[in-house]
Amino acid sequence: MGPVPQQDSAVMAGSLTQHGSPSPASYSPSSAVPGPGPGPGPVQVPVPVITQTDSRDKWSKKMDFLLSVIGFAVDLGNVWRFPYICYQNGGGAFLIPYILMAIFGGVPLFYMELALGQFHRTGAISIWKHICPIFKGIGYAICIIALYVSFYYNTIIAWALFYFYSSFSSILPWTNCNNVWNTRDCTNYFGLDNVTWTNSSRSPAEEFYTRHVLEIHKSSGLRDVGGVRWQLMLCLFLIFTIVYFSLWKGVKTSGKVVWVTATLPYIVLFILLIRGATLPGAWRGVVFYLKPQWDKLLETSVWVDAAAQIFFSLGPGFGVLLALSSYNPFTNNCYRDAIVTSLVNCLTSFVSGFVIFTVLGYMAEMRKVKVEDVARDKGPSLLFITYPEAIANMMGSTFFAIIFFVMMITLGLDSTFGGLEAIITAVLDEYPDHFSHRRELFVLCLVIVCFLGSLSTLTNGGAYVVKLLEEFGVGCSIIAVGFLEAIAVSWFYGIKRFSSDVQAMLGKSPGLFWKVCWVAISPAFLAYIIVSSLLKAPPLTLFDYKYPDWSITVGYIIGLSSFMWIPIYMVYKLVWTPGSLKQRLAVCLRPERTIPDIHPDNLNMAAVP
Repeated sequence: MGPVPQQDSAVMAGSLTQHGSPSPASYSPSSAVPGPGPGPGPVQVPVPVITQTDSRDKWSKKMDFLLSVIGFAVDLGNVWRFPYICYQNGGGAFLIPYILMAIFGGVPLFYMELALGQFHRTGAISIWKHICPIFKGIGYAICIIALYVSFYYNTIIAWALFYFYSSFSSILPWTNCNNVWNTRDCTNYFGLDNVTWTNSSRSPAEEFYTRHVLEIHKSSGLRDVGGVRWQLMLCLFLIFTIVYFSLWKGVKTSGKVVWVTATLPYIVLFILLIRGATLPGAWRGVVFYLKPQWDKLLETSVWVDAAAQIFFSLGPGFGVLLALSSYNPFTNNCYRDAIVTSLVNCLTSFVSGFVIFTVLGYMAEMRKVKVEDVARDKGPSLLFITYPEAIANMMGSTFFAIIFFVMMITLGLDSTFGGLEAIITAVLDEYPDHFSHRRELFVLCLVIVCFLGSLSTLTNGGAYVVKLLEEFGVGCSIIAVGFLEAIAVSWFYGIKRFSSDVQAMLGKSPGLFWKVCWVAISPAFLAYIIVSSLLKAPPLTLFDYKYPDWSITVGYIIGLSSFMWIPIYMVYKLVWTPGSLKQRLAVCLRPERTIPDIHPDNLNMAAVP
């Protein structure tokens, strides 16, 4: 466990200390408290004052934090979702709404969450007593959504691990149609002449994925998902074992692991980019990827996709940024961190498009078809069918397959670390008496729950469950949570108070641009995504399976099961708070003051944005 932590912050700077929460609240005398915004006059209520101490874990190095944030933000979606959405929505023209949505929506929300976590230095549940107590249900909703993500996201990493193991072969198993799982529809066109490709044709890579990895042909749909695939269960067990030993000691272990998991993908992306650029037909893919279709900018759906992509890519609202930044020194320059990590994330998405589309151009050249005919696959299929198929027919296919799936595994692990750390930090900070000295046991129990919750995604029809959880377990729920978080901070906590918090950390108040974004533009940005998503919900399909109506109902119930804790807690808080309705509202909306414990030796770290 290391030496016993000292209370002197000068000694603690740059070192790791035992996990803890702020000291118990000391209460000041009653004072007149105005309600938020226009309304009735002041109400006499006690104003709790919380004094922070330095008895909290800290990142050993600044780079540990930056790599953790980048690792969380840069995930599998950057590799497959951005390139697909980009070419679908006008190629190079899509970059205009994407950049605008990032500047006015994504980055301000990203900056807000980093600043909140760093100032209040607590997790997604207990932070609400410092902001607006009646919104505490947001913290519980975030934790439930993070659980749903862990139920399906780690299964996708397990698929990648299965591919990684299968890649250790001189001839990759998805290269030809001579395997026991192949059917008569299997058509191998690489290196062969006079091959006819029909609508019923299936590539070796597609049959490897659907009939060998998933064995989805043994399931008729969600009514009959079949048995658990023990091979995938073993892969998932190995993934969660890595996750446990990366998180069990807190940021002092995860901060070291990300030096591998966050940097390795960039090395692999660079290698794959160079290889892709040298393939015949690569230029066709690049042209298809970036050729601007300016008329697309007039379509509302393009702007909705740009807004949704930047939100899910940067990841505000998931509670992860709150958790990771809560271990920062008080005067850390979170403004610069927000700008740097956002730029890295967006540039990674852009470069990933070249990695993907150079290979799609190569495949179109080999098939003698148009790039758009090859680029029909989206989502995980792009990573598990299209790209592996191209790799299988390159020189040095085994090497490129191994490093590609190592990249996928490390990209996925980083995001899992962040998602589970959000839950761990939130629960440990909210219930320090029960869990603060039992972190290892709590993390073990959490990992077991996540593993058991993932079992349905390991069945023959598990891919159907993954799609359902991805669409409804996160989807609108997390966007609605992000919307309420932005409203609670900007309107109820107050933009003036939040700006003074930022000034206390950085030495200067945020500029007018940030304040306008936080108060109006960013909430409108999120409301725009929510309304558009609800009004234009496309039919849910996977491969040739169309999800039945009852499964869509189940999906909405899953989404509601996380969001419902926000109104439930509001009612609970109002009912159990003593006093008249006016007094109850004043207490429920009034934040507890946070007085950070800043040691003079740390003040030289303050930076001006």
